[in-house]
Amino acid sequence: MSRVNHQDLGQLNGPIVLFGGPYSNLQALDALFDRVRALGLGPDRMICTGDVVAYCADAHAVSDRMQESDIAVVAGNCEKQLAAGAMDCGCGFEDGSACDLLSVGWYGYASAQITQAQRDWMGQVPDILSFHHAGKRYAVIHGGHHDIACFIWPVSPEAVFDAEWQAVERSIGPVDGIIAGHCGVAFERQTARGMWINAGVIGMPPNDGAPQTRFAVLDAGQVSFHRLDYDHTAAARAMVQAGLTQGYHKALETGHWPSEDVLPPELRRPALASG
Repeated sequence: MSRVNHQDLGQLNGPIVLFGGPYSNLQALDALFDRVRALGLGPDRMICTGDVVAYCADAHAVSDRMQESDIAVVAGNCEKQLAAGAMDCGCGFEDGSACDLLSVGWYGYASAQITQAQRDWMGQVPDILSFHHAGKRYAVIHGGHHDIACFIWPVSPEAVFDAEWQAVERSIGPVDGIIAGHCGVAFERQTARGMWINAGVIGMPPNDGAPQTRFAVLDAGQVSFHRLDYDHTAAARAMVQAGLTQGYHKALETGHWPSEDVLPPELRRPALASG
């Protein structure tokens, strides 16, 4: 097995809240904490698929909240890049794409906000998590295991899921399910090897024309997806005040990304699918 930073969370019982991409969106993170408290759960029953910091205005505050909460977090590409002092987000965007061009603004802002102590924390979060739940063993990764910034979509070929599953099992042994993030779209897909769950992200809507974001709950071996209402107007206003007006501030309110070219054609709005 290859050597990776792997953390085994052991046996987890009862409902587990799965979420990704806080994306520096403090209002969304606070709303999620409120929802989790309403469910009677605490941070020990929450797992984050990474990218704590990204598009929105409160990189420092969100990093602090996540670090202080002691929520289990797997490293996203943003954590890796910020910890290394890299000059870009390492998201795997195609050169010249909207995502690639727009990332320059938000990544630079986030990098300037966070402290060295926060970078150090990001540098030590694990590459992969595992846990047992309802008789099954799960792995938690960010994008892919062989490539942390790999975009895996609900419409990706079966071979993509199979290759990632094999990479995970080469690192940590057999698993019955994989939980991932990165792509920003929540989904569940039954593969030949087991269930692949993308928990979605709380910091940005899934390009569906509504401002609500997504999280998931794993309970008794079944996953359910939930909409997260939060003060998206305040989050967008904070971005404008910070000068983060490359388009993602509007996405918080309209529910449509300024960067649909990252999506497979099947997942874009019809007018953009042939672009």
